[in-house]
Formats: sequence, structure tokens, C-alpha cells
Amino acid sequence: MWRNTRMVVLTAICAALYAAILIPFKVIPLIPGITEFRPANAVPVVCSFLFGPAGAWGAAFGNLIGDFFGGLGPGDLFGFFANLLYGLVPYLVWEAITTAAPLPRGAAGAGLFAVIALASTLCAAVVGWGLNLLAFHPFTVLGTVVLVNNLAVALVLSPLLLSVLYPRIRRARLLYRDLLGPRPPLGRWRAALGVSLVVGGTVATFAAGELIAGGRWLAPWAPRRTASGAFEVGVGLAPLLAVAIGGLALL
Repeated sequence: MWRNTRMVVLTAICAALYAAILIPFKVIPLIPGITEFRPANAVPVVCSFLFGPAGAWGAAFGNLIGDFFGGLGPGDLFGFFANLLYGLVPYLVWEAITTAAPLPRGAAGAGLFAVIALASTLCAAVVGWGLNLLAFHPFTVLGTVVLVNNLAVALVLSPLLLSVLYPRIRRARLLYRDLLGPRPPLGRWRAALGVSLVVGGTVATFAAGELIAGGRWLAPWAPRRTASGAFEVGVGLAPLLAVAIGGLALL
């Protein structure tokens, strides 16, 4: 996509839009210095369905720009990565499971909500994992707050915005498929395996983060307890997160 001028421009537009909505809400922190109420969380999902990889990179860079106005720190690297995945999951998983338009109608509507929930959970898992690894905040607090924040906004606003924008962008031939051309079709088994790994890895990562940080389980490959939970959460979730990312790589 970086060789396509229009996709690069769309990346910049998505990043600017995301940051422009993020920055004013910095005054409504949920966890001071870490996260705030984010109506902008619908932007990466909508831009992903519309602009594909441009939406994903726009989410990553837009979040980084927004973090700059709240004070940059080592945790922002995980925020960049989490938002990149937040923008990758919707269009990659949707392409693998259906050829229908991502609109909240009929049978496709249930799939749309499921994909949005999956992207929200993976984003929350990465943020919770990364900042617990740095011993900033426990996964049980940050992971849960980010997930609720994502779901509360994305599940409500994204379908509404897609209903309005998707038909117009399609008529203007600005969807990522129009700009990049059709992708080679995935084999049935590769698509099924990729989606299964993304779903399984995401759910396992989030569930394990809640259990380990809450002191209710230790991963056999990370059995040592620490006061901050940094070791057991950081090492315990890494292979589970790798499963989800491996699934995305297959898609």
C-alpha cells in the first residue's frame, strides 16, 4: 500500500481524523495519564472496513499523535501496536469469513458485531499486557477498562457510521479493494485456520491476563510470582498473543 499514493493519503487522513477526535477528550481521563473516554474508538474500525491497511496504519499513527498531547512514555509503544491490530482485525477477518458488505443488516449484522468485539478485545489485551509488563497498571484494571471503552463506543457508533459511509465510499470507488485491486483468494483451510487462531489467541490472551493478574492462575511457562505481576503476565501472555498475531499473518 505504501507504493499507492491514494492509500498513503488515506492513511494520513485516518490518522488526522483519529487524533482530532482523541485530543479534545484527554480532559476526561478514565486512568490518568493512560487512557480516557474515547468516542474516537469507532474511527479505526470504520476506516479498517473502508480503507483496509490505510485504516490500520492511520489508527496506529493517530493514536501516537493523540498520546503526544497526553505525554509520551514507554507504554505508548504498546498503544501504537494495539491500535495497529485494532485496525487490522476488522478488514482481514471480514474478508476471510464473507464477501458481504460490512453493514448491520441481515445475517451479516451479527458477524459485523462479532468482528468489532474481536478487534476491541485484541486491542485491550495488548494494552493490558504491555503496561502490566512495564509494571504500570495491572491487567485486571487496564485491560478491562480499555475493553469496555472500546466496546461501548465501537459497537454503537461503527455500524451507524458504516451504514452512512460505506455505500458512498463504494460508489466513489475509494474502498481499499478498488485502490489496491483484488487480493489473491485465500484457501478455505487457510482462512479457517487463520480466523480460528485469531479468535482463540485473542480470547485466551484476554482471559489469561485477567486470571494471572488476579492471582487465580499461573501459566506453566511463567510460574514465578512478582509483586507487580510484570513477569507472570508478560511472559505468560506472550505465546498466546503470538497465536493471535500468527492467525492474522495467515490472513
